[in-house]
Amino acid sequence: MKTFKEFMTEVYDPEVQGRSQIRKSGEGGRVGADRRKSEPEKRRMKAAGGGKMVPAKSYKDRKDIGTQKPRSAKEQQPQKERGTAGLSLRDQQRKAAMERRARKSGAKTPTASDLLKKKTTKSVSPDYKPQKASGKTAAERKATMKKGERTLRDIQLKNLGKKSEKELKNPITQKEITRRNKAK
Repeated sequence: MKTFKEFMTEVYDPEVQGRSQIRKSGEGGRVGADRRKSEPEKRRMKAAGGGKMVPAKSYKDRKDIGTQKPRSAKEQQPQKERGTAGLSLRDQQRKAAMERRARKSGAKTPTASDLLKKKTTKSVSPDYKPQKASGKTAAERKATMKKGERTLRDIQLKNLGKKSEKELKNPITQKEITRRNKAK
C-alpha cells in the first residue's frame, strides 16, 4: 500500500506525466496539437512574378487560439421548441396522428439518420482539367491588361481619326470608364 506522499511524488513524476492521458495545451495556448502541414508537405503555391511559382509562406495563426468555442457558436440553436415548425397545437397533434397511422400501415417514414445523411454530390467530369497558373503576380496581370487596353484604344483612335478617348462613343480603358461613371 502506497502512502499519500509516495502517490503524490509518483503522480507529479515527469516520466509518468509524459505517459498520462491528460495533454498539456500546445504552443501558443493551442487546445490541441498543431496539425498544420510542414514545409515539404505544403502544396499551396503563389506567383512569384515573371511566370515563376513558389510555395506559399507559412500559415498565420488564428486570433482565437486557446479559447474554447461555446456550443452556441459551433452549431445552430433552435429558434422554437422542438417539433413546432410554425404549426398550431391542433395541427401538430393532427400531423403526429397521421404519422402514427402511416407507420402502422407500413409506410416508410424517414428516420432521423435518414434526414441527417449527407447528400451525394455530383461527380466531376473526367475531362475536367484545372486552369494552369500563369505565375504572374496580380500587379503583373493588371499591367498586362492595361497595356492591352491602351494598344486597343490607340488602334481605335487611329482608325476613327480621333484625338482622345473622350471622343469615342464607348470607353476602352478602365481610367476612362471610371471617369465617365463619376461624371454621371
